Amino acid sequence: MTLVRFNPARRLVNMRSDMDRFFEDFFGGDLDHVEQYGGLRPLLNMEENDDEYVVTVDVPGIAKNEIKITYQEGVLSISGEKKAEKEMKEGNFHRFERRYGKFCRNVELPSTIIADRISADYQNGVLTVKLPKAEEVKPKQIEVKVK
Repeated sequence: MTLVRFNPARRLVNMRSDMDRFFEDFFGGDLDHVEQYGGLRPLLNMEENDDEYVVTVDVPGIAKNEIKITYQEGVLSISGEKKAEKEMKEGNFHRFERRYGKFCRNVELPSTIIADRISADYQNGVLTVKLPKAEEVKPKQIEVKVK
């Protein structure tokens, strides 16, 4: 008889991925891209200030020339591929957690962007994309005159 040790962490990981999938489906996320591209899904942050949106994406181990950025009809699309350093052959892996393959992240932007002024910077495994807002959507300060 083989004894299998109970591992509660494994169960939590499965629950977390099930919950992530539920929320992605519910809120209209890009889970279909995760399924299509083998589960590689870089994490990203999106922040906004008065002049622009700034999207930062963690893409460690991916060459700069393997990343493609497009903007069309209010959607920023970041895709690429993380390639394995060596070919995986049959072997005695003790752990196999690192993921390789293609990815695609789409971010819907809530306002008008000046597409020809979008800039991107890639440094130390972090991609930073700056998307300047059009003048008509920038907040304007109105001076109140007291009589």
